[in-house]
Parts: sequence; structure tokens; C-alpha cells
Amino acid sequence: MQPKDTTSNTAYMGFTNSACPFMPCHPGVEREFNCLFCYCPLSALECPGPYKVFVDRNGVKRKDCTACTLPHNGYKRAWNFIQRWLERPVFWKGCEQDPERVKNAAD
Repeated sequence: MQPKDTTSNTAYMGFTNSACPFMPCHPGVEREFNCLFCYCPLSALECPGPYKVFVDRNGVKRKDCTACTLPHNGYKRAWNFIQRWLERPVFWKGCEQDPERVKNAAD
């Protein structure tokens, strides 16, 4: 087995489960649909994807990321996006999305 940084086979970056009963769960995806991040690893982090904030029945603030296609839009693109944001994670503090804070988190 080759390390992922020396192989030309990029199958580890994603897959499409066309038999999924929820497909398509996020409309607007333009490239091959990547199901690898069905549950986005950035859901507890600040990220540039569009999200809304809601309060659940227990009074806890939650992120609603249903409008986000970033982790699903193409295998390589989605993989690189997730890896880049996981390099320096900034935990979400329950605030509405602030473009300046997201920009600072990327720096």
C-alpha cells in the first residue's frame, strides 16, 4: 500500500452512494456528489459554509448546515476543503456566522 501523498489513486477522497434514499440531500452540487462527508466533520467548528443557527427543544444552539454543499461538491475538492479546515480548527461558539471571523480562522 502506498501512502496517500505518493499515490495517483484518489479513491480515498470520496464516493457517491447513488442508492441512498436521501439522495440528493443537498441540492446544487455541481460535480460528482461526495458522500464521504455525509456527516460533516466541521459541524462543531467555524467554517465558511453557509449555515443558520437554531435553538433546539432543550434550548441548545445548533448549526443547520443543510444549505452547505462544500463537503459534497466533487471528491478531490471536498477532500481538500475538509483537510484544509481541519488543519487549524476553531470551535464554534454558538454565534451566527460572521464572515470576518471565518476569514480570521482561515489565516
